[in-house]
Amino acid sequence: MSKYMEITRFYIKAQFAWRADVVFHLIYAVTKILFAYLLWGIIFAERTVVAGFTFHGMLSYYIISSFLSQLEMSGRVSTELNSRIRNGTFSSYMVLPMNIQGYFIAMEVGNVSFNLIFDVATAFLWVFVFRIKFIFTGSIHTILYAVIMVVLGMLFMVQLNFFLGILTLKYEEISTFLRIKDNLAALVTGTIIPLVLFPEKVLAAMKFLPFYYVNYLPAMLLTGRCQNEATGGLAVIMSWCIIMQLLLTVTWRKYMRKYDGVGI
Repeated sequence: MSKYMEITRFYIKAQFAWRADVVFHLIYAVTKILFAYLLWGIIFAERTVVAGFTFHGMLSYYIISSFLSQLEMSGRVSTELNSRIRNGTFSSYMVLPMNIQGYFIAMEVGNVSFNLIFDVATAFLWVFVFRIKFIFTGSIHTILYAVIMVVLGMLFMVQLNFFLGILTLKYEEISTFLRIKDNLAALVTGTIIPLVLFPEKVLAAMKFLPFYYVNYLPAMLLTGRCQNEATGGLAVIMSWCIIMQLLLTVTWRKYMRKYDGVGI
């Protein structure tokens, strides 16, 4: 365990060397919330409630949703694997005295840990500057369910991006897979618009997908909504994590037999 903690500490320290990336990361988060503020300000000028949300309730959802989406930074896992496998330097990971997937999970923990403080500060800044009547659940059990769901959701996204990355062992170009994943995740995680605005049948179908539980449901739980879905949601995202891990194991064993990378 200590070697994985060392990887986590290394990536926390690495963030200090790339401070400009942190600034751009925060600017992106602020831009998303500003867009939501302007857009929903226009919509709520004509009405007081939309899909059960008040104006402040909607902004509370966007602040939490933006906060959660900024924590999810596993996209670099697939791009790193793709680059390393294609240029023949993936072998540098194979000689490490640790599980390669565990290495990338520890890397994600380090990246998330560093950005967590800044993301929280950004969320509080928005509440203060725009004087939003921030809506947040007072139920400890609901908060606990949401936190566990967020952790499992981020684990699933690391697994998914690791899986897409190792597809480079078979396919020369995986950019198409990555674009499909990014577009699907942006829509189905509810970071663009709350999924409750979709038709009921579409929303019901989305509940079978893991992305529903990565961002949208935790954000809804933390704003005091959809509490009846908490237990079932944990079961679904946990099942997806298990399925993804099995798929990863099979794919890894199959494709690594053909890997002929050189150099470290």
